[in-house]
Amino acid sequence: MSADEPAVVHRCGSVALIGRPNVGKSTLLNHLIGQKISITAPRPQTTRDQILGIYTRPNGQILFLDTPGVHQGYRSLNRHILRATRSALDAADLGVLVVEAPLWTAGDAEALRWLQQRELPLILVANKIDRIAQKERLLPYLQELGKQARFVEIIPMSARRPDDVEHLADVILPLLPEGPAQYAEDEVTDRQMRFLAAEAVREQIFRQLSAELPYETAVAIEKYSIAADGRHEIEATIYCRRPGQKAILLGEKGQRLKHIGTRARESIAQQTGARVWLGLWVKEREDWDRQPGILRDMGYGA
Repeated sequence: MSADEPAVVHRCGSVALIGRPNVGKSTLLNHLIGQKISITAPRPQTTRDQILGIYTRPNGQILFLDTPGVHQGYRSLNRHILRATRSALDAADLGVLVVEAPLWTAGDAEALRWLQQRELPLILVANKIDRIAQKERLLPYLQELGKQARFVEIIPMSARRPDDVEHLADVILPLLPEGPAQYAEDEVTDRQMRFLAAEAVREQIFRQLSAELPYETAVAIEKYSIAADGRHEIEATIYCRRPGQKAILLGEKGQRLKHIGTRARESIAQQTGARVWLGLWVKEREDWDRQPGILRDMGYGA
């Protein structure tokens, strides 16, 4: 580089994705990273932990923190969920509030309040604009959003459109502090496969079971090893509270559990690029969500 050429500025910082449940935060993160690291399902409140997604360009690295969202849960587990959200906000250099266009709800206002308590620079993402049938509603809606707070930028987008996702990264990167990358170029998350495997099982429980049962379950990875031939061998336990829930998870002659395991195994194989053996068991444990020690074993902390 000659003396006349400007130095290339490299930026690196943390960005908290926050919003009420089911506005598309996890879908947005997965499309930003280009890999599925955060579970998605057509049900609210599926995320229970903070997920780090690492987005790297030659001139910068964005550390996206997908939060569990602002909602209520169960006892000790709920305390963990709230801690995970607060931890993401405390670590963030920038906040991204994700809402579902064309809505503004009390849950959106509460998520904004959390962000404003940290006095972070804010970007508002109006997600799912591709689902708005009457496009003339979009501009007045965006104008109303602008009255809610002082946002650096309001970005209407669909998390499923690559150009929209790249534009969001374009906006974020110049707002981050200068600094070196914290992770290698090929890393996309700091989570180990044990955690991602448990999440893959949990996702299938949400996708295949209705009502409240998925919210009353948890998944613990009992064993995760890689055999000499490269096959990933996993043993996992699904915890529920009552005998009736166990029967539902198992299904007739164990067919539902088999189906959950098959879909989860396919997801894990896609993530690892390897063959996967997944053994699933169901155990009844009534107070799993009230026991800090059990929650730690399941990876949720105390």
